[in-house]
Amino acid sequence: MMSMQRVALKKIVVCAAALLGVAGCSGSNDDLSSWLDQMKARPGGRIEPLPQIRPAPTFAYEPDGRRSPFMPDLPTQRLGLGPDAVAGPDLNRPREFLERYSLDTLRMVGTLEQGGARFGLVQDSDGLIHRVQVGNHMGQNYGRILSITENQIALVEIIPDGLGGYLERPAAVSLRD
Repeated sequence: MMSMQRVALKKIVVCAAALLGVAGCSGSNDDLSSWLDQMKARPGGRIEPLPQIRPAPTFAYEPDGRRSPFMPDLPTQRLGLGPDAVAGPDLNRPREFLERYSLDTLRMVGTLEQGGARFGLVQDSDGLIHRVQVGNHMGQNYGRILSITENQIALVEIIPDGLGGYLERPAAVSLRD
């Protein structure tokens, strides 16, 4: 019995809240009507005509010994586009561990001389220290180490030139204080 009274009471409260909400919505729209009348009374403006649409110029493809535009360039055509173009990275070479990281995430932390050879000490973004030497690769752009000094590791990267070929770009990882 008690639960039926609660249900009935909840229904009454919900109905009362709904009636109060609807009562708040009623009112006059005189200010809205007067504003609309003012806007309608203003003189209308002139609409500019649409601009002329010109058709795109047509082009008739005449092969005359040129390659088909629907076929990709041959690799032999892509190699020597610019004066600084290189053959590209050796994709058959096994990748070294430090080639997983971009150069800006690698940090030189020192050098080590052992048996007359100089090694660079490089810290990766995970905090691990790696020993590198001239000829090793690091960085995501096929960077090859050219020299190691006390303050920096100089390397050359092979990057795409945007025209289907590759360029060599010098780069370095420096010792930070």
